[in-house]
Amino acid sequence: MEQLGQHQHHHYHNPKPPVPRSSSWIRRSPPPSPPHKKLWGGGGGRSRYVCRVVPLLVLTMYSIFTVVRIPNSSLVVSTADSAERVERPREDVEAFKTHLPSNQNSLEVREETRSPASLPCSAHINGEAGGGQAAESVLCCDRSHYRSDVCYLRGDVRTDPSTSSVLLYNAPRGSAPEKVRPYTRKFEDSIMNSIDEVTIVPMDAVNGTGDDASGNSLRRRCDVRHPPGVPAVVFSTGGYTGNVYHEFSDGLIPLFITAQRFAGEVVFVVLEYHYWWLGRYGAVLEQLTNYKVVDFRYDRRVHCFSEMIVGLRIHGELVVDPKLMPNGKGIQDFQRLLHQGYSRRPSAATSASPPTVPLALAPPSRPCLRPDDYARVAKPKVVIFIRKQNRVLLNLPHIVTACRRAGFAPHVMNLRRQTPLPAIHAALASADAMVAVHGAAVTHFLFMRPGSVLLQIVPVGLDWAADAFYGKPAQQLGLEYLEYKVAPEESSLAAEYGVNSTVVRDPSVISSRGWWEMKKVYMDRQNVTVNVKRFGELLRAARLHLKNATSCGKAAVR
Repeated sequence: MEQLGQHQHHHYHNPKPPVPRSSSWIRRSPPPSPPHKKLWGGGGGRSRYVCRVVPLLVLTMYSIFTVVRIPNSSLVVSTADSAERVERPREDVEAFKTHLPSNQNSLEVREETRSPASLPCSAHINGEAGGGQAAESVLCCDRSHYRSDVCYLRGDVRTDPSTSSVLLYNAPRGSAPEKVRPYTRKFEDSIMNSIDEVTIVPMDAVNGTGDDASGNSLRRRCDVRHPPGVPAVVFSTGGYTGNVYHEFSDGLIPLFITAQRFAGEVVFVVLEYHYWWLGRYGAVLEQLTNYKVVDFRYDRRVHCFSEMIVGLRIHGELVVDPKLMPNGKGIQDFQRLLHQGYSRRPSAATSASPPTVPLALAPPSRPCLRPDDYARVAKPKVVIFIRKQNRVLLNLPHIVTACRRAGFAPHVMNLRRQTPLPAIHAALASADAMVAVHGAAVTHFLFMRPGSVLLQIVPVGLDWAADAFYGKPAQQLGLEYLEYKVAPEESSLAAEYGVNSTVVRDPSVISSRGWWEMKKVYMDRQNVTVNVKRFGELLRAARLHLKNATSCGKAAVR
C-alpha cells in the first residue's frame, strides 16, 4: 500500500529537479509535500478531488439561491402597490422611447412640440404652426398645389429689388435657394413665363454666403424696417390682370385667402405693379392691409421683415372653401369685405360704427309682402349686362320687353373698362336679378345679395365653363342660379358653319383641341339671338322665386 500510494503521488505531482545555486535570485517553488502525509485519512488523489468539488458546489448553490431570491422578493408587495407594479413595465418602455422619466412621461409626451423643420410648410403659411422661437428661422415651400407655389420665410428677411431677390439671413442649415413665380395659374406655362420670378436666397455663415471671414453677415442695410410681427405677402398683378374675372379669381380672392388672417397687420409687396389696379381695387385692399403697397420692381429701398409669404393660396374658381381656412371663413366673408369697401359711407361714421352686418338673405327692396300688396310696390329690379364685341345679344330690345312682361323693372348696363366699381356695386347690391351672357362681366354677381337671381345665357359650346366659372360659385354664395342654354339655331355659328355642322352640334370635337381653339370659335366668333318665349319662362321662374323668398310665410319660417 505504501508503494502504491507513493506511485500514485509521483503520477500526479512529478516534482521538478533541484535548481542550481547560481540561479538563487529566482524565486523557488515551495517543496513538495512529503509522500507519507495524507488528508482526511484518504489517498492524495481523493483529497485533491474533494478540495476542487466542494467550492464549486458552494458557488453553484449560492448562484441558485440568488436567482430564486430576486423575483420572489419583487413579488412580495402589498395589495395597494400591485397595480403600480403591473403598469411599471409599460411606463419604462415609453420612457425609453421618449427619454423622459417614467413618472413624467404621460404628461410631457403630449405637450412635446415638434421643431419647425418637422412641420409641413402649409402649417406655417396658414398660421397653424404658431410663432415659434424668435431665434428659429424657417425657409420652406409648398409646391403641392397644381394652381400655385407658395414659400414661407421667417427670420431676418430683406428685399433686394436690384436682383429680384429676397434674402433670408441666418437661414436654417442646409437651406437651398428657391425660385417662385407668385401667380395662381401654375398649370398654364405660357402665362407663367410672363410672370416675374422671385429668387429666395438663404444667407448663413456655414456656407459662407454673404458673410465675411469672421462669420459676421455682411447684410444689406435696412432702408425700411417694418414692425416685428407684421409680415409681407408677395404676389404678382401680371398675367391675365386686366380681365375682371381673373382679377378676382386669380388675384383678389386668393389674396383674401392668404392674408385675411393677419387682420390688416400685413404689407403687400406687388410684382408688375399697375397704378390703375390700385385705383380700381384700393377700396378692397384697404380692408386687408393697414399699410401702403410696396412696388417690388421700382421701389429700390431694402425692406426688412420678420416674416414673409411669397405666392398666394387658391381654392378654385371664385371660391373660398371654409374647410381649407384656419378660421372657417367662406366666400360670404369675402363678399362682406367687398360690401364694406364699395358701400358709400362717410369714413368717420364707418370707423365709429360696428362691423357691417352680413347681408340679408332677401334684398331690402323686397320686404315681407302679402299677396294683395304686390300690385302696390315697386317691381323687382333686373340688371342686364350687354356686350359689344362678341357674344352679343342680337335681339336685346325683345329681351328688355320680356323682362317687363315678367314683372321686372329692367336696367341695361353697358360696362366699360373705366366704369367705376362702386357704380357697378351700387347697381347690383340693390338688384333682385341679373341677366348676362357668359363672360367676364358675370363675375360681378359677387356684388349681389344672397337670395337674388343670376340668369346666365350660355352660348353653344360653353356649357362646362359657364357652370364651373359662374354657376357653382353663385350657388355657393347663396344665389338662385338659372341657365338659358342657347339652341344651335339661335347661335350665329349656325349661319357660319351650318346648323347641322360638327362645330354647332358637337362642340366637344373643337374643345378637344384645347382651350385656345375652343375660345377662338365659341367665345370670340359667336353671337346669340335668344328665343323670347323660352327665355320668358325662365324670367317667370325667377319672379316666382323672388315672390316666394319675400312672402310672409317664408319670412315666418326663417
